[in-house]
Amino acid sequence: MAWHEWPLILFTVLSQTAVGAFLVLGCVTLSGKLSQDEDARLHRNMFFIWVLMGLGLIASTMHLGSPLRAFNALNRVGSSWLSNEIFASSLFFAAGGFYWLLKVVNKGSDALKKGLLLISMVIGIGFMYAMIKVYLINTVPTWNSIYTPIMFLLTMAISGLAFAHTLLVATNHKRAELNNALPVFASIALAISLIATVSQLVGLSHISSAIIVASDIIPNMATLQVLRLGLLFVGFVLMFSPRLMSSQPKLPVILLSFVCILVSELINRGVFYGLHMSVGM
Repeated sequence: MAWHEWPLILFTVLSQTAVGAFLVLGCVTLSGKLSQDEDARLHRNMFFIWVLMGLGLIASTMHLGSPLRAFNALNRVGSSWLSNEIFASSLFFAAGGFYWLLKVVNKGSDALKKGLLLISMVIGIGFMYAMIKVYLINTVPTWNSIYTPIMFLLTMAISGLAFAHTLLVATNHKRAELNNALPVFASIALAISLIATVSQLVGLSHISSAIIVASDIIPNMATLQVLRLGLLFVGFVLMFSPRLMSSQPKLPVILLSFVCILVSELINRGVFYGLHMSVGM
């Protein structure tokens, strides 16, 4: 695994989780399912979305030769997907954070806050699109495939739903339909992830350079995938357990579920970077 790429592993996974959770909770907010008090508590808890996003942005600067020159990465906005990614991530953090601040301090009209929420959600989607485009490189056949956007979007869906569910449970809301729906959506994403993982592993044997076959790049691939899928399975069992036992979700259980899922996605992203190879020699 490419643990030496830990800044990018953290940046991509944490930011995808933050955007996914923000999109889910944005939809919950727009649906009007929560009472005024529940909505207020939820937005206070959404502080942790910005903590996660902030940690991701800080980690991304560690990948640069000199973090103090991070602003130089914005020099080619519009012509470089890397610059677009950095610009979109900063814009999402700023717009979404401003929306969150207005909600928490209860300032501004409802129309303004709703508009800012929608704009922030659109920026978040644009940020994810730019991130995917960064890794679709013609000279890296293991990345330049349909599996890169699938896996990135699945991380956003799976860990984002798990994080959103955790923040919702922490609000102590009384909406059973939310406790039932989010694990179901997450399970659908899990099923797609399992299918995509198997398909990708099979496809790696058909990718090769002049000196190596892609399936041989990571010798302990099977062990890593078993560990990753095991953590993912444990996380989903914990997420589903309240529904199976017809009980209210408990925060410690749901938080542990999120941690297992997040670690699973971090392992998967380490595998992704470890699969880097170039065409030719």
